[in-house]
Amino acid sequence: MKVDQFLAHHGIGENPFGQEDALSDHVFRESCLDGTHHAAWDKIYGSPANPSTSVVFGEKGAGKTALRLQIVERLESYNKEHADARVFVVEYDDFNPFLDSFRERLHGWRKKPNHALKRWRLWDHMDAILSLGVGKLVKTILHPDLADGTVVVDDAALGKLSRLQKRDLLMLDAFYHHAYDEPPLQRWSKLRRKLHYSNLKAYVDPAIGAAVTVLTLAVACGVMGASALITWWVWAIVAGGWALYGWRQLQLCWTGWRIARQIRVFDHLSNTLRRLLSRFPKQELDGQPLPSKDRSDDRYELLAKFQSTLKTLGYTSIVILVDRVDEPHLVNGSAERMRDLLWPLFDNKFLKYPGIGFKLLLPQEVTYYLQREEKEFYERSRLDKQNLVQSLEWTGESLYDVTNDRLKACAANGQADSVSIKNLFEDGISREELIGTFSRMRVPRHLFKFLYRLLVDHCKRFPEDSPNWKISRETLQSTLAVFNRDLEAFDRGMGTG
Repeated sequence: MKVDQFLAHHGIGENPFGQEDALSDHVFRESCLDGTHHAAWDKIYGSPANPSTSVVFGEKGAGKTALRLQIVERLESYNKEHADARVFVVEYDDFNPFLDSFRERLHGWRKKPNHALKRWRLWDHMDAILSLGVGKLVKTILHPDLADGTVVVDDAALGKLSRLQKRDLLMLDAFYHHAYDEPPLQRWSKLRRKLHYSNLKAYVDPAIGAAVTVLTLAVACGVMGASALITWWVWAIVAGGWALYGWRQLQLCWTGWRIARQIRVFDHLSNTLRRLLSRFPKQELDGQPLPSKDRSDDRYELLAKFQSTLKTLGYTSIVILVDRVDEPHLVNGSAERMRDLLWPLFDNKFLKYPGIGFKLLLPQEVTYYLQREEKEFYERSRLDKQNLVQSLEWTGESLYDVTNDRLKACAANGQADSVSIKNLFEDGISREELIGTFSRMRVPRHLFKFLYRLLVDHCKRFPEDSPNWKISRETLQSTLAVFNRDLEAFDRGMGTG
């Protein structure tokens, strides 16, 4: 007897429990994004008009990634209804590129991931977030057909930017846009033209140098003839004409090297930075914040510039979604390394920064270290003000509802109303018994694994020519016993889950 045959008899078109990861679960993405929410959804999601920070801890399979996808989907709907007060979404969930570059910068620390992550700082997080945000915005401006659709920027909105805001966006692009699709100088020039930012004043110094060179050589050759080309004072005057330009380039070379050295989450070429910075008029670049020091102050100023630009473009707030912190190669599931990566982020000034809401979806293992922190940590992080959800728990009733929602999402045409998980079991198994069994699974992922195994075990017991359309108590209890044993082994770290 096949599982598909069993499900089709109950009006279910496909197996709802075949996928375990929300990112690859098409049933969830296509049918359950807006219909199935955790009981703490309102506290976690908050209000898009005034985004707030939420810190959520949940064990593997509790639905943290599903929460992130639901938040993104809900914010997209909100943006469509509020074109003048949209929310800019930054998904900070792929740490591998940033951590790999960070590790390479540490030279002798490369083979010691525990020690390497202890050197991670708040401004490294800020650099990574600005890189994601600036890259997403610039990509939308230059290539709207390749953007992910969560950000919309038209030419009319770009026309509202002031000259200084255009300068700020170009400066942010020079500092933080890290992509391999096109050379940085070419991309920056395209963005400058798109923004209609005139930078002719940036070429005053080389123009003076060229003019002094031409005039000096013309006059000297006219008076002295060809011998002027070997006269030292002629070339001294030429060198003097290029002095301002040369001094400016030396300053920018030093600045570019310092920025490339301090931004550790991706690779910068100091000479490329020098060439980009030289394209700004000197008076518009002087005194601007630069990410060239081991501190967060300059990053806060750059973040404020990014917010100001977004506000003019119609995005009045920013939501930053932090997820999958246990997956990077450098972390490799270690709770201690997760702590080293996350703890710099727990800064009340940053988490409560005006106009920004963080949604930190974190593994339950980190709470072991959280409970052992001293008073200084809690005074800095002020977790009591961060909408803390200490455990993303699921009751048997909520898991029962989730199961029914998935069955209805997979129901054949016109049969969704008649589909129920209870209909799959024999009459002697009550709804309350199923809820009690589901509660032992704790999280949706474990439940889906159990139900998938239960369906397979039931169908293996009967041939196709003599099917049984109801799961018996015996099958339920035997499968539950084996699954609980495997689940206990997984909890002890002995299984793969």
